[in-house]
Amino acid sequence: MAAIIVENLLQIKTETVDLENIPMDEVFTFLKCSKEGLSSNEAQTRATMFGPNKLEERKENKVLKFLMFMNNPLSWVMEIAAVMAIALANGDNRPPDWQDFVGIVVLLILNSTISFIEENNAGSAAEALMANLAPKTKVLRDGRWSEEDAAVLVPGDIISIKLGDIIPADARLLEGDALKIDQSALTGECLPVTKSPGDGVYSGSTCKQGEIEAIVIATGVHTFFGRAAHLVDSTNQVGHFQKVLQAIGNFCIGTIVVGLFVEVIVMYAVQHRRYREGIDNLLVLLIGGIPIAMPTVLSVTMAIGSHRLSLQGAITKRMTAIEEMAGMDVLCSDKTGTLTLNKLSVDRSLVEIFAADVEKDDVILFAARASRVENQDAIDAAMVGMLSDPKEARDGIEEVHFFPFNPVDKRTALTYIDLADGIWHRVSKGAPEQILALCNCGDNVKNLVHTVIDKYAERGLRSLAVARQQVPEKRKESLGEPWEFVGLLPLLDPPRSDSSDTIKHALDLGVNVKMITGAKSKDEATASIPVDDLIEKADGFAGVFPEHKYEIVKKLQEMKHICGMTGDEGSSVIISAVLTSRAIFQRMKNYTHYHDYRKGRVKPSPHPDSWKLNEIFATGVVYGAYMAVMTVVFFWAMRSTDFFSVATLIAVFANFAVCPHQRNRMGLGRRHLALQPRHLRSLDLFRVRYPLRNVERQGLEQSPAEQDSLTTKKNYGEGRSARRSGRRRSAACTASYDPPSPRPAAGAAAATRSCRGDRFEQAKRRAEFARLREKNTLRGQLESSARRSRGIDINTWSGRRSATRKRA
Repeated sequence: MAAIIVENLLQIKTETVDLENIPMDEVFTFLKCSKEGLSSNEAQTRATMFGPNKLEERKENKVLKFLMFMNNPLSWVMEIAAVMAIALANGDNRPPDWQDFVGIVVLLILNSTISFIEENNAGSAAEALMANLAPKTKVLRDGRWSEEDAAVLVPGDIISIKLGDIIPADARLLEGDALKIDQSALTGECLPVTKSPGDGVYSGSTCKQGEIEAIVIATGVHTFFGRAAHLVDSTNQVGHFQKVLQAIGNFCIGTIVVGLFVEVIVMYAVQHRRYREGIDNLLVLLIGGIPIAMPTVLSVTMAIGSHRLSLQGAITKRMTAIEEMAGMDVLCSDKTGTLTLNKLSVDRSLVEIFAADVEKDDVILFAARASRVENQDAIDAAMVGMLSDPKEARDGIEEVHFFPFNPVDKRTALTYIDLADGIWHRVSKGAPEQILALCNCGDNVKNLVHTVIDKYAERGLRSLAVARQQVPEKRKESLGEPWEFVGLLPLLDPPRSDSSDTIKHALDLGVNVKMITGAKSKDEATASIPVDDLIEKADGFAGVFPEHKYEIVKKLQEMKHICGMTGDEGSSVIISAVLTSRAIFQRMKNYTHYHDYRKGRVKPSPHPDSWKLNEIFATGVVYGAYMAVMTVVFFWAMRSTDFFSVATLIAVFANFAVCPHQRNRMGLGRRHLALQPRHLRSLDLFRVRYPLRNVERQGLEQSPAEQDSLTTKKNYGEGRSARRSGRRRSAACTASYDPPSPRPAAGAAAATRSCRGDRFEQAKRRAEFARLREKNTLRGQLESSARRSRGIDINTWSGRRSATRKRA
């Protein structure tokens, strides 16, 4: 018997049996399993035979990966220089230039080693973080449902598939309602396909509607997705970053070629120099004219940045995502669970009734019956939680069929039998528009329902409609009697405490936040605006279906926007990642400009940043020309004049009455010589970059959160904000009055009190306006709720200000 089982499993592994098309009974026969699932021991045995349920990634050759860091235009020039040093520099009875050859080779190996180590470290950090985010699935083993990693699945396992799940393996559907499956990632079909019991579903597709159980028939490389992926090498494309490096390298190479051509003509045709002397000069130009470490520095900078982002909870599967994050100017965000807490509550006093002989408690009970009592979503949990005992949702009834939520119908339904009289009933809850269409209500009822919905919307509440019907045919497939609209429930989903600050911070950084939600909006004033203009200018989208999100992002990308999409909580992580990415990107740009005088602690750009090659090339030409001219001037001054000797002599031995350094003249001389490199700061007088930018840098004040975004000190932000507030107060006092020449101390104290009084009156007016807004506007009420959740109150704040004034 065991031999037969092994033989059948080997046939499945070699794919000699078409489990996708044979009858379901034969599937269980070949897999030697049942609808009760496998045992843990049997699953372990099959895991040994079939391997883990994941694709085998092609292992990189470490040697080739190391050598690839030498495969770029800038390294090619250095390699040519090495060949010249060993093959061409051999005239005048002198040996080849082994010193230059060894130096160039060591430099290439050193740069490649640094890049290799840092990129490996960054990849290891990202892999460790992704291990915690491995896909999960519900599997039936040992007679119990449990959530396991998708990698442990084997043929014969029974899994549960519901709305939103990614199919973890190829499977055949068991008994239940038909599913809507999105196979666009596999087949390119733009619309979901319907899968009935007995049909096969593929690994990597997504469930868009329904819930059902299935039996696994193939895993890992034996799945439809695995066989297709096996034909394509798993490569990591560098993309835009590599193109930028290539463009910079080509620019440098073109410049050097022109220089070499001119130098060859001058040295050999005009000056008639010896062969070896000319080769030595050409080597100097080749080695000195190429920023050989630039690819290494940029790659290492991105690798270190990827590691820091992983410490902040941001995974960068591609290191080029750092430059994309730095240039992101649009962030599309879901509302529920992202900007809000996704913890719904119902205000019982605001429930509206539309059916006769129904109380508010009955409306809530009907809504709870149309909800799941297990494996609930937020709305189901809120409805069942409104009952005094969750068991009341199924008390006195027998469940026949539950219709799960899907983003198209936007409702749930339960068909049940009332055990008291045996009558079949059906209740449904969902979006008011869907329930109204289901009930086919008259115009009077529709107008009244929309009036209530608008009233809820003015208070920031969502609406949930409830309907009921009888099913005299006593079959779950039957249509039943006409639906009756029962009532409306108000749902409150409070915003997250940090949502307001996160959005304001994003706007300050030049990132336009667009909220995308499935809730309906009553604003019809935008109906005549062109779609492209509407998508670009709108701050939010309501009534959105899942496929619309893709269209919105696609349109934004066609308009040359770099667009991000988030649907998870923790938007503050995204803002932190944007700041970190901009700081990293600024370091990379500084190096390409060859700013050797820049400090390492850069300031992130206050606006979306990106590679501007015309700026880089223009800056390089002007800076390079300036430094070349300064080198010639300094060399001439040193050889032909006594300027530096006289300047040092004056700085050390001169006796000026205004000089405060009489006792440390040699120290002054050393400082004078040490500070000579500061002449490089005069390069900013050229203002090369500013005409090439759309936004003038001057006058842009950096927000506190942008400063020192990469610090690891604890509670550093609070102290930094306090210091900044102190500086602002000092600046406000200084600007409020112009103190004349020396006045008595009493006058200075009076001026200070006047400054404090003015500031207090301004703060008092702002607090009064905030109090009025909190009282009379919905936005103010929401902001007040957020402040109270953080323990902040306007009256408390005003009292503290008054106490501060009294002490002053």
